[in-house]
Amino acid sequence: MCVPPPSGRANLRSMGNAAKILISARAVRAFGDGFTVLLLPAYLNALGFGPAKVGVLTAATLLGSAVMTLGVSQLAHRLDVRRTLLAACVLMLATGLAFSQLRQFWPLALVGFLGTLNPSGGDVSLFLPLEQAMLAQVSPIDQRTAVFGRYGLAAGLASAAGALSTGLIEPLRATIGASLPTVIQGAFVIYGLIGIAAAALYVNLPKPAPVDTPPQPLGPSRRRVYALAALFSLDSFGGGFFAQSLIALWLFARFDLSIGAAGAFFFWTGLLTAVSQLASAPVARRFGLINTMVFTHIPANLCAAAAAFAPNLGVVLALFTVRSLLQSMDVPARTSYVMAVVTPPERPAAVGLTNVPRSLAAAASPAMAGMLYAGSAFAWPLVIGGALKIVYDLMLLAMFRRVKPPEEQG
Repeated sequence: MCVPPPSGRANLRSMGNAAKILISARAVRAFGDGFTVLLLPAYLNALGFGPAKVGVLTAATLLGSAVMTLGVSQLAHRLDVRRTLLAACVLMLATGLAFSQLRQFWPLALVGFLGTLNPSGGDVSLFLPLEQAMLAQVSPIDQRTAVFGRYGLAAGLASAAGALSTGLIEPLRATIGASLPTVIQGAFVIYGLIGIAAAALYVNLPKPAPVDTPPQPLGPSRRRVYALAALFSLDSFGGGFFAQSLIALWLFARFDLSIGAAGAFFFWTGLLTAVSQLASAPVARRFGLINTMVFTHIPANLCAAAAAFAPNLGVVLALFTVRSLLQSMDVPARTSYVMAVVTPPERPAAVGLTNVPRSLAAAASPAMAGMLYAGSAFAWPLVIGGALKIVYDLMLLAMFRRVKPPEEQG
């Protein structure tokens, strides 16, 4: 897995071939995530499944991702990264093809559990620990946060473009005279083919160079990683109430928003979210990684909670727009922080063991959110999720503000 890190500034020219491939492949996959996160609730709604069942399927999908990520993280020190990523691409192809053929709820839920579909708006798949650990190894210490910012930027831009592409669904449906479920099934085929496009990139990853300290299970950093994993789980449990598929379903039901309008809105918010991640590195250099994570996150969650009380669609969209500027600035800082406070051989295990509990926690809350949306016109999930995530922010600040990464020690 280890590739000698490049030197110089964090741009595509200087980051090295491995980083370019990983960032490009992440962008390709994110395009598929961007349109399926909106089409999944629309598909289930068109098939007659209500918010509760959408929540259950979302939970099954996140739970399956967590189980697979756990397996990968436990075996990361033994796995061939390139082959594992290629196998994940085959699974992505199978997921898209299966969703394109199924219309019964429980078969769809089973494929959601076993497959790679991502209904949350962020990457929760087994690709994540492999990509992030490798990206940390090919990044110089002083540019690590910036590299992860570019990784997030590429994903965010591609995801936004994927969301915008959903505007083609209704015109295409009118042109060919097909039902909405049939057109969306065709989109799932495209999602599967995107797995092949990602594989075409991963196959060019360089072979690992020999190292004196190969990847290994958690050792000296175990207690620190477990504490971070517990905190990140609380954050993700709160974030599960914000699953983008469920927010889209709420907008469809509460404000009669069309798929095309929702796609355009999520395009612009996704664009803002992606670009804002570039600010993470300079903000972190000025204020520190933990402060960047906390003090950008709290206002974003206050906006989400406030959206539940908004009197009309315009105010809701305005609050979500402000949230999009702040909600993901913590992502590059968080990943960089985890990579910085563990030893290099522990990084693959640390990525997995901080992401798996997050995925498990995030899998529990969408089903609850779906039932809350089904049982009340008031958007309780936004209030509950916002409150839980603010508690996480305050606990993270209290527990880790004195644990400095190497670049902040002086």
